[in-house]
Amino acid sequence: MNKTRSKTGRLVAVLGLGALTATLVAGPALATTDVAPGFPAPTQHTQEAYSPTDDFTARWTRADAKQIKAMSDPTAGSRENSMPEEFTMPTVSQDFPDMSNEKVWVWDTWPLVDENANQYSVSGQEIIFSLVADRKLGFDERHQYARIGYFYRAAGVPADQRPENGGWTYGGEVFDEGVTGKIFEDQSFSHQTQWSGSARVTKNGEVKLFFTDVAFYRDAAGNDIKAYDPRIALSVGHVHANKNGVKFTGFNKVTDLLQADGKLYQNAEQNQFFNFRDPFTFEDPAHPGETYMVFEGNTAQKRDEAQCTAEDLGYREGETNGETVAEVNKSGATYQIGNVGLARATNKELTKWEFLPPILSANCVTDQTERPQIYMKDGKYYLFTISHRSTFAAGIDGPEGVYGFVGDGIRSDYQPLNRGSGLALGSPTNLNFASGTPFAPDYNQHPGQFQAYSHYVMPNGLVQSFIDTIGTKDNFVRGGTLGPTVRLDIEGASATVDRSYGNLGLGGWADIPSNRELKTNNGAAK
Repeated sequence: MNKTRSKTGRLVAVLGLGALTATLVAGPALATTDVAPGFPAPTQHTQEAYSPTDDFTARWTRADAKQIKAMSDPTAGSRENSMPEEFTMPTVSQDFPDMSNEKVWVWDTWPLVDENANQYSVSGQEIIFSLVADRKLGFDERHQYARIGYFYRAAGVPADQRPENGGWTYGGEVFDEGVTGKIFEDQSFSHQTQWSGSARVTKNGEVKLFFTDVAFYRDAAGNDIKAYDPRIALSVGHVHANKNGVKFTGFNKVTDLLQADGKLYQNAEQNQFFNFRDPFTFEDPAHPGETYMVFEGNTAQKRDEAQCTAEDLGYREGETNGETVAEVNKSGATYQIGNVGLARATNKELTKWEFLPPILSANCVTDQTERPQIYMKDGKYYLFTISHRSTFAAGIDGPEGVYGFVGDGIRSDYQPLNRGSGLALGSPTNLNFASGTPFAPDYNQHPGQFQAYSHYVMPNGLVQSFIDTIGTKDNFVRGGTLGPTVRLDIEGASATVDRSYGNLGLGGWADIPSNRELKTNNGAAK
């Protein structure tokens, strides 16, 4: 057992659980009036910062996550939203425009940024990267055929003066066929694909594209011959832009950066369905000269042997609305052990990295902490991630959307936002009814339950996402394009929807504005 001293001077025990993690400081119960009847109080979190290299891992506990359901209106009827309006994205219309002009399906999207997450236009062109797939495929087939594509548009044009679909031009795929498959030792893969990441630009127009490089090994019937192989990877190129458009050169080599180690981050030997993806890199003003990466992972336990602990549950001493460890372990919640990983670059070229312990665990809360990112405001560090309703553990429920946490540093005893729940921005959802699936929504669900996913929080609290499904079971349409931008007012431990932004809270479709400009002499294709 290791020990770390808290701000109060008390010693907090740090217990090993796959990755080393930390217990949470127990405290007095909240007043009865502060807690929804029948629900536990959230776990106490200090927001205290630790060194990025410490073995402290914050926990998003079951006590925290139960606050999501505690906020839900139990009287909300069929097809109504049961969640608080201030934490809910306004309902999106089915009559949405397609940003690619029917060329490709579009989902996870990220901008061209610097080390501080500022978003750049280059020589008058705004640029974004997206996961894309041929529209000849069914929308739900896209994941194993995903490629990284890019779009561009003229910078500085107000959203209300652009074409309705955002005014983007599809530039094509970033990589030539076969480039990203070369890093895999086993070349017998049936499908080789590219998943989400982030893109860093320098003053001379160099672009470091961090992404998830994936190989699938399946037979003709679609059955796994062996577990899929996801790796965090880097490719370097250059952006060329002028008034005529944008092109990229380079991106002809891929460097394998990180593979799940089975010690801090679950690997295929422990669980063939493990999650390891979505690198987001940044620099920390508190640690000049250091570059860090957050990514989605799972706690390094064997799938059939994983166990929840009292610390994962997070109930306060004397809590009467909690659960026992035995009850939770018996429920099957042990299959959901998502975390947010941390790595540090060990050279200036950012081609070599070392794992650090996770900064957040969600053991027995959710299995997916997708596309994590660090967002800084007013001296605070916000950790945002996204999760599906379907990936929450037994006994936990919440909408599709953004979940957020606040602390005093990269590695903090993160406090979940909004009443201690973690919910920052959900799609309109009725937790009184089942969800169904995007291709078969439950009859009673709100038409917006699957309207948005894969959110990315931009400067000034703007948030973009893609459309999955909009509508009810008897009248729904699939998406495959970016939805309208919304804005969060982020302050302290709260994040609320700005309903004064755009049209009652909904901004322009596929609107991802730059807040910085880069001029290069590289030119562009004509």
